[in-house]
Amino acid sequence: MQTQSFLNRQRPPHILTLVLVTALSALSMNIFLPSLPSISEHFHTDKAVVQLTITLYLFATAFLQPILGPLSDYYGRRPVVLFGLFGFFVGTLTCILAPNIETLLVGRIVQAFSAAGMVISRAIIRDMVGREKAASMIGYVTMGMAIAPMIGPTIGGFLDEYYGWQAAFWLLFGFGIVVLFITWSDLGETRETAAPDLTSQFQSYPVLLRSRRFWGYSLTASASAGTFYSILGGGPYVATEYFLLKPSQFGMYFAIISIGYMFGNFMSGRYAEHIGVTRMMISGNFVVAVGIVFSIILLLNTEKNVLFFFLPLTFVGVGNGLTLPGANAGIVSLHPKLAGSASGLGGFLQILLGASFSMLAGVILGPDSNPIPMLILMLSIAFFGIFTSSYVVYIDTLEAREKSVSKHNTEYSNEQ
Repeated sequence: MQTQSFLNRQRPPHILTLVLVTALSALSMNIFLPSLPSISEHFHTDKAVVQLTITLYLFATAFLQPILGPLSDYYGRRPVVLFGLFGFFVGTLTCILAPNIETLLVGRIVQAFSAAGMVISRAIIRDMVGREKAASMIGYVTMGMAIAPMIGPTIGGFLDEYYGWQAAFWLLFGFGIVVLFITWSDLGETRETAAPDLTSQFQSYPVLLRSRRFWGYSLTASASAGTFYSILGGGPYVATEYFLLKPSQFGMYFAIISIGYMFGNFMSGRYAEHIGVTRMMISGNFVVAVGIVFSIILLLNTEKNVLFFFLPLTFVGVGNGLTLPGANAGIVSLHPKLAGSASGLGGFLQILLGASFSMLAGVILGPDSNPIPMLILMLSIAFFGIFTSSYVVYIDTLEAREKSVSKHNTEYSNEQ
């Protein structure tokens, strides 16, 4: 594979391009979180309905991924990413011009086509490098991508206070233009061999679903991301109703979690090749659980303080940054020729469960509840992640033992 160079479609894409196309989806997910109360007031609708702008976006992202992945294996990475960007522009304009909440929800669903960049960037990385190197490179990509969700809610909060909730969507539209220009100029085709036909790519899903490793990696990624999506679902309510924060203040506190995520991704990028993806996954899930337990202890034993909620959740960001690069690298490395399909199906499970946790976190927080129910949900998800990542280690150990026995039997037969 040729070395990277910037704005040259004849060579593999520069890492900055992969960061940007991935960041667009992440930024679309959370930049307007501080604006949810304003949107509810603008359209004179219940907060539970406005919460659907997040939930429907996540579900649409989930269901698009197992479609976009095989399409990229068949048609190529470049055309599918560009198609996703086109859908993003249509959805964003629909949100800006929405005359009612129903149209806004439709716009959010169409905006989810930006997920093409997120799912296919993982396949592009696997096209370029091997599994351990892919975990490292995904770590660096998501570290750079973390800047978007880190600053997104902060910027969105200030835009909402001074210019109204539509301003965040205008910013997304402008950022999308920049991403489109860079992607068009830099993203060359990395898929070396086209799939024989599109049907065969979808027929490959049973092969993946029968893989124990696929389930181990996918459920680990889903559990890790689920703790973060729970914050997306319940965080705005906790911030505005329980801690009485302004939109801009919520954005700044949310950035603390994203800083942790960026640090975790840096650690993955730096050490994944040397430590191995499974050890990084288990370590990440333990870090998440420790942070949540710390937050619960502080909130139960001290006076109400917003820092005691958000600061410990920095560990949730760090743990996600340690776990997700390795889990996603494992998913796309199971069958390299099916990297797009594997990334799409794994992403589907990850986002689908994440969206479910997001919705559940919003439901369990009643009008008089504190953040503890949401934190208990997150802790349960973290323990599940520890179990699934340990399952991958068990599979590795079991298969290594089977290979050792097989090798010993072969050597014994040869001696006879």
